[in-house]
Amino acid sequence: MCADAGSFSQAALRLGVTQPTLSRQIYALEQHLGVTLFERLSTGLVLTASGEHLLRFARPMSANAEQVALAIAGLTTATESPVTLSVSEIDALFRLPDLLVHLRQVLPHVQIDVQVSNQVSDLKRRESDIALRSFRPQEPDLITRKIADEPIWFYGTKELVESYGLPARPDQVGAVEIIGFERGGRLIEQLAVQGWQLTQQNFPIVTLFQGLQWQLVKRGAGLGFFPEKIGEQTGLVKAFEHFGPPMTIPLWLVTHRELHTNPRLRQVFDVIAKWLLEH
Repeated sequence: MCADAGSFSQAALRLGVTQPTLSRQIYALEQHLGVTLFERLSTGLVLTASGEHLLRFARPMSANAEQVALAIAGLTTATESPVTLSVSEIDALFRLPDLLVHLRQVLPHVQIDVQVSNQVSDLKRRESDIALRSFRPQEPDLITRKIADEPIWFYGTKELVESYGLPARPDQVGAVEIIGFERGGRLIEQLAVQGWQLTQQNFPIVTLFQGLQWQLVKRGAGLGFFPEKIGEQTGLVKAFEHFGPPMTIPLWLVTHRELHTNPRLRQVFDVIAKWLLEH
């Protein structure tokens, strides 16, 4: 866990223990083995050669332990046991309110815990039971269902969108201002494929917090990227609609394989999938 998390604090958070306790346990293991497993740097933990060697043997043991934990969890069908749903910030703001109300109406006996983060939760380690993701997981023992390929559009206030006029091609768009996750890089490369000629100057404000992106776009600070089904709920309007969507992103519903043995998890997964397909 420490090797994956990159720091004692993050690993302790995932394991549900305190950082000092975990640090003492690792130090005791190093003393017992007579080797140093981690270099403690200001930027986090880095495995030593000894740590890398030990990790090759520890990973299969960890995976087996996780499967045992999943199997034990799947044996119980207690309706009071919560199902944990992991979603991004933008999904939490715009998809989840109606979805959760629907879940409560259809499955009033099931408790739902919601994790909101743009970081990917580890379903195999039971950091969540069900997750909404914008990519298909590659782990073979996860169960996936593709909901849709979602068109992603520029959205902005009516006044801002109208101020850009109706250029004939993306490369004719001038000083457009975009509120994004990053200032250039991969996003500029992706948009260049569609004919956009953007630079870092087109991104005056960047933030990973999607709630702030939405609020800034609402106030006319720039254009934002939103999936079509979400963008239509924001009260904003599409920009450059005649060009078509700048990109398309898949929406996947993902869970671990205890779906096959846990009726409670199966119920929640099926209700969420059906609702997403219909909305």
